[in-house]
This record gives sequence, C-alpha cells and structure tokens, in this order.
Amino acid sequence: MSSPAAAGRVERHKLVDRAYHWVMAISILTLMATAFLPILGWKFEWLAIHWVTGLVLTVAVTFHIIRSLFFQKIMNMVPDGKDISAPMARPGKYSIAQKLYHAAVAVLILCGIGSGLLMLRHIDTPFWKRDPYWFSDHGWGVVYSLHDFAAMALITMVMIHIYFAIRPDEWHLTRSMFRGWMTRKEYGDHYDPARWKASED
Repeated sequence: MSSPAAAGRVERHKLVDRAYHWVMAISILTLMATAFLPILGWKFEWLAIHWVTGLVLTVAVTFHIIRSLFFQKIMNMVPDGKDISAPMARPGKYSIAQKLYHAAVAVLILCGIGSGLLMLRHIDTPFWKRDPYWFSDHGWGVVYSLHDFAAMALITMVMIHIYFAIRPDEWHLTRSMFRGWMTRKEYGDHYDPARWKASED
C-alpha cells in the first residue's frame, strides 16, 4: 500500500491519535447515555457501565496527555500571536477556533474525570467498598455540582462538534479523522505551510 505522501496526500492524524479520538468519543457518548437516559425514563442497570466507562476515559485521557507532552508538538494546540492578530488568515495545523474549543473541552473533561473519580468513593465496586463519609455533605455537594456542570456543558460541546463535522466545507477534516489524510490541494487551500509543514507531526 502506498504512503499518503506517495499518493499525493498529507497525513494529518496518525492511527494512534485517531484510535484515541474514537475511544474518547465512544466513552463520552456512553457516559452521556448512561447519565441522562435513566432520567428520561429508560430503566436499565446503568451505574456499572457508567463508572467503568469513566475509568476507560480516564486511561485514554492520561495516555493522550503523555503523548501530547512528550511525543507531539503541543504548541500546535496553543494559540500564538498570529492566531490573535490575524484570526482570519490561513492557520497552522489547527485554527484559533479549534484551539479554543480543545481547551474548553479539556477543562470540562478533566473536571468530569476528577469529580467522577471522587464520586467512586460513594459506590461499591469489586475493588473497594463505598465510603460516603470521606467528604462532608457540603464537599460532596460541590463534587456533584462540578460533575453535573461538566456533563451538561459537554452536551453542548458535542453538539457543536458534530455540527461542524458534518458541514461539507469541513469534510476534509472529518475524513482525516477516519482515514488520517487530506489531499495536497486541501492542504494548500486551507493551511499556511509556514505554520504547519506537511511533513511534520
């Protein structure tokens, strides 16, 4: 099989990063389903699915953080001077909107994970017994409020993400999350080669 470069393509996402993205997406959608469907009247044994999926998401996000810090160019996701001074210019690998969206989702997911891990002390699992007295009632109220806020905010963020993913003018990005590449023309039309060299991660 020919490489993306040999086929006139530009690699945007490596297989490992695409796999992480879909593990995270499936985990978040599963967490939302198990959190909100029972409220809407769907009765099923949701708790075990919810906390196990939460642990899967925790492992995936930990992996992503380590990979971003040590194996990728994390500055690709940090807004720079040109993003601010010329937000309508062709971007590097990610636009200012994508960078800000990523930052907001990261805060919400980390908030959900942190509060969710604390909430595990409230349930029995095969690994530990519940300890509802670990926090005061006020402390648990704060934890649950943070978890609920993160969950509700993520619904909006997921809707925004899906909306832009299905827009025809963004299809080259959606395809790249499935197949890893975009065409050389798409790269030339949408990106500044001085800010993102196609041969670089």
